[in-house]
Amino acid sequence: MTKVLILGANGATARIVTQRLIDETNDDIVLYLRSASRLSEFNQYTQVTVIEGDVLDTVTLVQAMVGVDLVYSNIGGVDLGKATQVILDAMKVSDPKRLIFYSALGALHEVPGAFGEWNENAIKAYLPGFREANQLIEAVPEITTTQLRPAWLTDADEINYELTGSDELFKGTEVSRKSVADFVVSLIKDPSQYQNDSIGLDKPGTDGPKPTFMA
Repeated sequence: MTKVLILGANGATARIVTQRLIDETNDDIVLYLRSASRLSEFNQYTQVTVIEGDVLDTVTLVQAMVGVDLVYSNIGGVDLGKATQVILDAMKVSDPKRLIFYSALGALHEVPGAFGEWNENAIKAYLPGFREANQLIEAVPEITTTQLRPAWLTDADEINYELTGSDELFKGTEVSRKSVADFVVSLIKDPSQYQNDSIGLDKPGTDGPKPTFMA
């Protein structure tokens, strides 16, 4: 049995991951978010603990990590670099050694062509944070990390995705949240996969200058 801490647990993908873990595993699940009342529906499950706290609150975060085997970070924002440093520092203190980190396409300057240009402009306020987070993570080899770089997200009721490595150009323009959650759950179930790598996720056949729902 694994003890999993999910940061930014109110996020749409994190919610799917949480329900999948409840349905498919006996893992202990710690949900960390700024307003615990948002996840009151999970209080009925004995394997779930909900902790209210800001990811920048080092003391609360360190306490939340006690006994944790794996951390899944689902946070974002323009200050992601600062938050990532706090997460890494807290992990060093509390000693979980495995991190799954939600990054973004473009974090590695890996998105080619017209879509790459469009994406760079569309999320230009956030990409510096993702790029800084990548540099911070790579500087801490003692924490085994898998970064996720999903395409633009949809709420499609499907699991259909392909993967690209950190040394490959990104494919596609969109992917469902259920697909990203499926990959996260697979990593939690088998943390030996994709260690110290950054993985792109997209739905096959969605290449183009931008996601279809943005046309």
